[in-house]
This record gives sequence, C-alpha cells and structure tokens, in this order.
Amino acid sequence: MRVAVVENMRNTGLGALATALDEAKADIEWFRVWRDGILPPDISAHDALVVLGGEQSALDDETHPYLPKLARLARRFGDAGKAVLGICLGSQILARAYGADNHLGTAREFGWHRIGVTAEGRTDPLLSALGDDFTIFEWHADTFSLPEGAVRLAASPIAENQAFRIGRAVYGTQFHFEADMRVVEEWKADFPDTITRIAPGWLESHAELAARHGAAADSAGLTIARAWVGLIERQEAGLLSPASA
Repeated sequence: MRVAVVENMRNTGLGALATALDEAKADIEWFRVWRDGILPPDISAHDALVVLGGEQSALDDETHPYLPKLARLARRFGDAGKAVLGICLGSQILARAYGADNHLGTAREFGWHRIGVTAEGRTDPLLSALGDDFTIFEWHADTFSLPEGAVRLAASPIAENQAFRIGRAVYGTQFHFEADMRVVEEWKADFPDTITRIAPGWLESHAELAARHGAAADSAGLTIARAWVGLIERQEAGLLSPASA
C-alpha cells in the first residue's frame, strides 16, 4: 500500500493516522511542500493521498504557489477512485478542488470539542462506529461551503461542515482526528506563542483539559484513522484490490 502524504507546515505529524497506516504496513512517501514545493508528479505511484493541515489558507496562492497544483492533484486522485484524505487545511483544499467556496477567518475553533454526527455520517464507513457525537481536537479559523455532490458527515455549531465524503473514498475532516495527546503535546511545545494568542489561558489549562478529554479523543481519532485506511485500495498487477486482501 503506497500512500503520499503532503505536509503543508513543519511538525504537523500523522499521530493516530501513523498508527493505522503502520498496522496496514503502508509505505509512506512524504512531500514537504512547505520546504520545496515538490508534489507527486502524477497519481500513478500511490494508492492514496493525505493532505495535512497548515497555518496558511487554502487560497494563499501568492505565498504558497503550489496550492492550485495540489488542489488539482487531489481531484485527480479522487476522480480515479483512489482514497483521499484532507485534514483541516487539507479539507479546505479538497473543498476548493471540488468547486466549493473557502470562507476565511469565519469559524475559529481550538482545543477539544464535541462534534455531532449527521444521519448520513452514522451510516458512513468513516464515522459509523462513533455514535451520535464524539470529542476531537480542533485548530482552525477558516471553513468552506459543501462541495456539490458531497455528503455532510459531521457538524458543529461553529463550522457546519466538519466532515464530508465525495464519491467512494474522498474525505475531508475539518477537525484534527490525527492529533492524539502526543501530537497535541508536541504542538503545545512547538507553537506556544500562537496558542497563547488565539486561546489565552489554554496552555495553563492543558493538563486538566487533556485529562478530561484526551483519552476519548484519542479513541475516536484512531477509530476514524483505521476506518479511512481500510478504504484504501492497492494497485497490484493492474487491478485494484482491497487493502485488507
């Protein structure tokens, strides 16, 4: 199983998704576009695409000129029936790729939040094991309209498009399900000034909040990660076969 991972910002990490990909014995190839702007040249070398979060917006083409190419690449993966996963900024780039609008600075959420699962989400492979709602980590200010043909899977009062699916296995999640407690600890250490600016007092409350919400969020995140990895189909001898085969 060959998975391309696009890292839009240093130190974003895979967290729970790394666990699920390791369980599936996936071969991960990193594309650190924040450093060199290099993306996969086409879709042929990988069975799936992951687009991680970042501090930029999905429309910051002037400062991040690879963004239009990344949106087109994600669309090609999806149109070919391959599994695609966009997390936070990645979900916003997916929305752009499929013709939706990005709304900048209109939906700030940070920390562990409760997310509601829609009726469609309760029957979708990604979220069906989580019940009516779940706790997960958020870090975003932007949001997007739902792409045409997409199915809304999860919502919150601040950002109604928390998760969506297009086709068989193209998924965007506004929330950071990959951000388990270890990843959150790393972000806390790496970005203290940013966190203090957007969420005053959170650093001081982190230990209490992690004790209250971390285990449930980690469990939900790993469930989501395993569900998405289970949807990856691997190319073998010109044929698509389930990852579990």
